[in-house]
Amino acid sequence: MLAVALALSACAAAPPAARAEIGRQDPEHCQGQPVLTPLQPLAIVSAHGVASFKVEMADTETRREFGLMCRRELAADRGMLFDFGGPTPDVAFWMRNTLIGLDLIYIRPDGTILSIARQARPLDENPIPAGGTIRAVLEIASGRAAQLGLQPGDKVRHRIFGP
Repeated sequence: MLAVALALSACAAAPPAARAEIGRQDPEHCQGQPVLTPLQPLAIVSAHGVASFKVEMADTETRREFGLMCRRELAADRGMLFDFGGPTPDVAFWMRNTLIGLDLIYIRPDGTILSIARQARPLDENPIPAGGTIRAVLEIASGRAAQLGLQPGDKVRHRIFGP
């Protein structure tokens, strides 16, 4: 399972060789990256309507490695979009140094939701696999996917998925 492009995060999207470099931090003194600006609009179209978010872009290796590590809160209308730049198989995320619970939304290259890992637990280092080839992962506050009624097959609108 931990093959080619294993990305570990919910805060650390890193290939296997880099995982050892991202050490555990004491939660009281945890230091991550600042908010990645500018925020970008993202919408999810589901059977329940359109949910709008402002997202930070984790679109470089360093930004993906640190993701939302050490953040102490995430507003209900915010998130982080991890862009892998193209189709990426065998992706899994983890919650190392992640102090808040998250919902992880794995998104196919065409912008449809492949799978949703609901309520990923803070600091849990067990891999959470996507279950197929993806282009991106959206992290939102824990429980938001259920509140919004999001399901696999729903459509994510963002510039990386085209018009």
